[in-house]
Amino acid sequence: MITYPNPFIEQRADPFILQKDGYYYFIASVPEYDRLEIRRADSLLGLREAIPTVVWRKPASGPMSQLIWAPELHYLAGKWYIYFAAAHTQQLDHLGMFQHRMFILECSDADPLTGTWIEKGQMKTHFDTFALDATTFSHQGKQWYLWAQKDPNIPGNSNLYLCEMENPWTLKGSPMMLSRPEYDWECRGFLVNEGPAVLKHGDKLFISYSASATDENYCIGLLWIDIHADPYDITNWHKSPTPVFRTSYENHQYGPGHNSFTKDSHGEDVLVYHARNYTEIVGDPLYDPNRHTRLKLIKWDENGMPNFGIPQPDTTA
Repeated sequence: MITYPNPFIEQRADPFILQKDGYYYFIASVPEYDRLEIRRADSLLGLREAIPTVVWRKPASGPMSQLIWAPELHYLAGKWYIYFAAAHTQQLDHLGMFQHRMFILECSDADPLTGTWIEKGQMKTHFDTFALDATTFSHQGKQWYLWAQKDPNIPGNSNLYLCEMENPWTLKGSPMMLSRPEYDWECRGFLVNEGPAVLKHGDKLFISYSASATDENYCIGLLWIDIHADPYDITNWHKSPTPVFRTSYENHQYGPGHNSFTKDSHGEDVLVYHARNYTEIVGDPLYDPNRHTRLKLIKWDENGMPNFGIPQPDTTA
């Protein structure tokens, strides 16, 4: 079994890796929350040494001028897209929450590192509230949008929502709430379901997500559905009553979460996530820069369910 260097890339939170045409593309939140940068390599390990290319910087003012969070890079209908969250201020609203909304960039050129990126604006949803952590995936001949958002009518910071897409920057129909914080491990520090990621295997479609505050309580939960079932029927979905990936005090890995998935050169599924190697955080955990990107192979059991295991100890300085 391959054991990846740990940390894999330092000071990069909310990591996302896209595999396309023989290349791996890496994008993540930077500690300054002020720009979007992409790395590219012809191997997964090559991303460690790849030079980041800044493709967009936040403006001085306006709705995308503060706290650039959790970008994802996707290729849809012959164009590149970056989905990310941003705010117009670093101040909290009357509920004590950040004021993020979700935005889209588009690049029509073949190379996303040298091409021109155009701002497509805000992704409008059913609420004008705190929203972040968007991803998109193709399933059953449709393109789907999956994200986290605050429902103003119920307690909690964010729930998970699913909706079909009209095009890469517009939703189609009414969103469905897929999950909300309900178990104790989803409600430590804050009531949070966020950072969803999609993985298909065998006869199931899985959605991992992160829960609780972004300190050592942060962890990963799991939803799944039969691959032929209707995603809009909530009764078709299953939810794990326990986290599938969480802090390992023995290995000094704290708050593993906000993951994505990729495949290695052998076609094996790889968990891409961030975690810290200490708990003594000074001030707000969001401004601590040492959420490092980490990789781990996923095992599969005889029932076709993923086994995430436990976060591995640091192996690199």
